Amino acid sequence: MTQSPQALCQALIDAAKRAGADGVDAMATEGSSLSIEVREGKLEHAERSEGTDLGLRVFIGQRQALVSSSDSRPEPMTAMAERAVAMAREAPEDPYTGLAAADQLAQSWDIDALQLCDPSDAPSPESLQQNALEAEAACHAIEGVSQVQSAAAGYGHSAIYLATSNGFAGGYQRTGRSTSCTAIAGTGTEMERDSDGDSRSFQADLRSPGDIGRSAGERAVARLNARRPQTGGYPVLFDERVSSSLIGHVLAASNGAAIARGSSWLQDSLGELGLPEALSVIEDPHRPRISGSRPFDGEGLATQRRSIVAEGVLTGWTLDLGRGQKLGLQSTGNAARGIGSVPSPSNWNVALTPGEQSREELVAAMGTGLLVTSLIGSTINANTGDYSRGAAGYWVENGEIAYPVNECTIAGNLRDMLMRIIPANDARSYLSRVVPSLLVEGMTLAGS
Repeated sequence: MTQSPQALCQALIDAAKRAGADGVDAMATEGSSLSIEVREGKLEHAERSEGTDLGLRVFIGQRQALVSSSDSRPEPMTAMAERAVAMAREAPEDPYTGLAAADQLAQSWDIDALQLCDPSDAPSPESLQQNALEAEAACHAIEGVSQVQSAAAGYGHSAIYLATSNGFAGGYQRTGRSTSCTAIAGTGTEMERDSDGDSRSFQADLRSPGDIGRSAGERAVARLNARRPQTGGYPVLFDERVSSSLIGHVLAASNGAAIARGSSWLQDSLGELGLPEALSVIEDPHRPRISGSRPFDGEGLATQRRSIVAEGVLTGWTLDLGRGQKLGLQSTGNAARGIGSVPSPSNWNVALTPGEQSREELVAAMGTGLLVTSLIGSTINANTGDYSRGAAGYWVENGEIAYPVNECTIAGNLRDMLMRIIPANDARSYLSRVVPSLLVEGMTLAGS
């Protein structure tokens, strides 16, 4: 990048205003990534990317247009701005579009407190390859593993900057490190596959490659000789690996975009119980070293800690400026914006109140039922909350894991399911969605 992100954004704003725009916001991102994949002790795939991307949104009255480019030279940027303004003049009017008012914009933030960027040196390709090889070797060492489908390690760094024509300007940098491994156990038609991985902002927080490889192998072996369970009504325990998907359905149904469209099973549930009274869902975009943290949203508003569900009661919708205006409400500072997309509501870091029991204690308490460790496909009715998903995991009898199961379907209604959840205390605190294993009584299970 020959110019800084700040300079590029300001140049785009100036060019758009010269072309006749009433209002402008501009984004510039600079990023690099490196990923290494190994197979059978040798390098299988290596990929490196670097790039600069620009996004420009212009307003002519209540009309808007957005264009994007990866060319940061002055002449193409000028043409980009002129094209955006010409497009906006022909766009239909939208009464809910526009920039935030000056007094709504974030004024200050402590970017250092968020610790989004690891100051240590970027890893070399050789070190990433060594990490992937260590994960593969640890996986191969597990008895019963027939092959390692993939072992990979990666690194990424990005810089993001946003500026508006009415006074907002800010940016931040992120780093990410990851290691993953996928194992296959068994042979022929009896093969089973499972995986493990870790992704962190800081290298020092990343789990060891050996731990990830061993876990992937053990998970795959544990799934061998799976059966189909009996059809009927049983308690279902969603393992911590997949339980966040249940809370994800609450987040999707309370998203302002769904509410504004009238296509949410929570449409008329504001102020009502949506979870058991002891449980809350808290959003906190200011947690250090977490991927969902950010100081401001995609429209320049300050992000904030808030309760989505407080002691079981649904407290509000997740909103950007446009959906907030359409619903007669204020933005919650949850606008997500891509280089080539207009803002839309999105959640940052969320956490569900943990329970007092361990996962093992919930398994013992459930008697006979299903422990789900993998979900496949999805049939969710956004209007009614009817829920049906393919699942695999372990059958529980007399409070103990008996054998692995697959090729089954679990079904229910989200409104009813969520009112019956019992959380464990095993959530991983370093994830963006901190959700423990969840026991749901009385689900329908379709098996053999």
